[in-house]
Formats: sequence, C-alpha cells, structure tokens
Amino acid sequence: MTRPFLQGQSDPTVQPVPAAVVEQVDAADTTLSNPKRAVLSLGSNLGNRLETLQGAVDALEDTPGVRIKAVSPVYETEPWGVEPGTQPSYFNAVVVLKTTLPPSSLLERAHAIEEAFHRVRDERWGPRTIDVDIVAYADVVSDDPLLTLPHPRAHERAFVLAPWHDVDPEAQLPGRGAVAGLLASVTRTGVAPRADLELRLPE
Repeated sequence: MTRPFLQGQSDPTVQPVPAAVVEQVDAADTTLSNPKRAVLSLGSNLGNRLETLQGAVDALEDTPGVRIKAVSPVYETEPWGVEPGTQPSYFNAVVVLKTTLPPSSLLERAHAIEEAFHRVRDERWGPRTIDVDIVAYADVVSDDPLLTLPHPRAHERAFVLAPWHDVDPEAQLPGRGAVAGLLASVTRTGVAPRADLELRLPE
C-alpha cells in the first residue's frame, strides 16, 4: 500500500489522509475489549530524530492491544535541565492511543521500544535516541515509584502540553486540570512547532 503522507505530494487523486486513517483506526477499535485511553510523549535528540520518532509510533501500533488514535505535530525543543548548547535540540511529539494493556505492560512496551532504538541511561536528562514516557492513563492517579501517573512533570512541560493540546484541545490531565489551562501557565520559550515535519499515523 502506498504511504499517503509524502512530503510535497501533489497527486490530486490521492485521498485526504485523516478521514481514511480515522476510519481504519475506528474499525480496528472493535478488536479491543474495554480499551483505556493513554497519552504518551516521545522525544529524540540523537541520530535521525524524525525517523526514530516515526519508528516509535509504528512500534506502538504494532503492539497487541494498542491502537493509535492520534499523532501530534512535531515540536523542536531545547533540552530540559541542562546548560544551553550542550546537547542537540529535541524533536518531540505526543501519541494518543487506546489500549487494553494495563499501565505496567504499557510501560514495559515503552522501555522495549527505547531499548530497540539503543536508548542509553547514563545520566539524568542526558541525550537519548528516544524517550517514551506515559503521560496519562485513563483517569488513573498513582504515586507508584515504578510508574507515577500522571507523569509528575507533565503539567510544567510545554513540549508535552503543546502537542497534546494540538491533537486534543479538550484534554484533561488527571489531578491537574485542563491541558489548555496548564499550557497557558507555562513558558513556550525554546519549544517551537515544526510545520515542515510530519509523523504518519500507521496504516
């Protein structure tokens, strides 16, 4: 099957992607029993950043019990928690999905994807080929040290809130309130949309 998202594509016979993909995703939803909504944040600042983010999206969709509902625009972000200029900038995106996996299994899958892309955990806030974080899982609020839900710093990170708001303007961060309100209260300095880049929803 031809990939519908191609840079600079101008073929007038090609169907608009969003409607067709949404139909496929909704149809696939029928294979999931009582799915939960989850939001994941992706980030990469080493190697081919866009290709790695796309690979993570595809790997999530290939996970049994997972159906991706939306993929956000790509943002370019200055690294968090380090001196300016000491690391390459990040490409960030947010994925909204439906899943029958419990949070612990979804976390295992996120770590497996990081491992597949040779994520190295040498230092806190160090550079990485891919970072896959569970931002929220349904309405779960948990202080489990293995997986704190929602993500304990999501409410203060524009590189999470901005792309999430793009794909779900009415989104709520459990225990914190509306994403729109949270986004309005944080700085967007160093967090810029990249309209020239695009991640594909898996077919």
